[in-house]
Amino acid sequence: MKHTRAFVQTVLCICAAAPLAAQQPGSVTAPAAPKATVTQPMPPIGLMIDRIVAVVGQKPILLSELMDAIFTFKSAGREVPDPRDTTTFNPYMRDRLSDMIDQEVMIAVAKQYKSEVDDKEIAPDVDKHLKELHGKFKSDAEFRTQLKAEGFGTETDLRNSLLESRRRDLLQQMAVDSLRAHGRLAAPVNVTEVQVNAAFDKAKDKIGRRPATIAFKQIVVAPKPNPAERAAAKVKADSILAVLEKGGDFETIAKKESGDPGSKDAGGALPFARRGTMVEAFDRAIFSGAPPGTIIPVPIETPFGFHIIRIDRVLPAQVKASHILIIPKTDSADVARARLTADSVIIKWRSGTPYDTLVKYYHDADETRIQSEIAIDSTMPQEYRDALVGVKKGQLTQPFAIPNPRTGQPKFAVLLITERNDGGDYTMADLRDKIRQQLVEEAQFRRMMDQLRREQFVKITM
Repeated sequence: MKHTRAFVQTVLCICAAAPLAAQQPGSVTAPAAPKATVTQPMPPIGLMIDRIVAVVGQKPILLSELMDAIFTFKSAGREVPDPRDTTTFNPYMRDRLSDMIDQEVMIAVAKQYKSEVDDKEIAPDVDKHLKELHGKFKSDAEFRTQLKAEGFGTETDLRNSLLESRRRDLLQQMAVDSLRAHGRLAAPVNVTEVQVNAAFDKAKDKIGRRPATIAFKQIVVAPKPNPAERAAAKVKADSILAVLEKGGDFETIAKKESGDPGSKDAGGALPFARRGTMVEAFDRAIFSGAPPGTIIPVPIETPFGFHIIRIDRVLPAQVKASHILIIPKTDSADVARARLTADSVIIKWRSGTPYDTLVKYYHDADETRIQSEIAIDSTMPQEYRDALVGVKKGQLTQPFAIPNPRTGQPKFAVLLITERNDGGDYTMADLRDKIRQQLVEEAQFRRMMDQLRREQFVKITM
């Protein structure tokens, strides 16, 4: 549809017209997009006669589509020039058109690499957003009224629009991944100190104050099941695998039996993974070379439990899989043993046992080992904020409980504070390396996009 989807984009932040650069490393030359706000419509610019403003390959971009994208930006709270001021609005239009051209170029690249998006993979996320959207209205009647006001005939039309938006987003990301895997983003570029200083000067009034930050190493001890519970979980995993081998429906069983809260409702579906991003045993299984549709013939044991794994898709350098996780049960006695283990970790750490040794024997693989310069603010879990009170650089915290949504039983963390900084204004020294790296990545991406435009047919008629 050509009608503006401000209603949907504002609430769900799914924007088909968002610039491709939003999927790349954050820019230091512009502020992050503000939170969505309700805005007034832009002033009318007179009767608009639709026409083609650009062509990418065989895909035309219409003026109405460009204006729709601009209105969506404004509805999402972004600053848009007044259309009556042509000296600023016309260049802005050209910039947004360039963003749309980049999107179409990347989608064409994705097709060249034979990347595809299956509606079954994205439907759960879209349906979740639809459910959240429903919750914004007092009644179904109010929801349907707003749908019609935004140009959607039915909820099915809305769902299809969201599916298409999500599909385009994923295709663009797949294109970037494929190009990176083929070395198209690796060419060196030169960023001067003058450019770094200019980027800092442009951004410093918009980046706010530096929050108080902390860096630490941690050991997280999770309760371990006793041998009888581990054996029972293995038997259950074997029985589920036997049912699947006889034709059982993987998604249905995952929704009923899996202990992974992040994938259970999606039938066990996991996002694409690159080699080395999963725990070792799981990683070996999905990168074993098995073709799509294969169910790994034995349950794979990891620190999380037993996994029944199905290979769903295989792309260059990444694999998409689904799993059913069977977690051995733990009880209060297991939790008490974990707390005593955390106490012993402190004693060993203070006595000089190397950190890597402690990690090898005690640390839960599901938890980050090292955190560098994270803000001490409302985004930090309350358990961590409480444990850090009064603890200085070079000191250890006492063991403290953190929740484990997989089992419902707590884990116990011990932290060594490696850095602690008060808040204040950002300085060039704080940001120089990050600014330089971002400028390099932006330059590499822009150079690659310019080359891709030359490789494809791109014509601008505006």
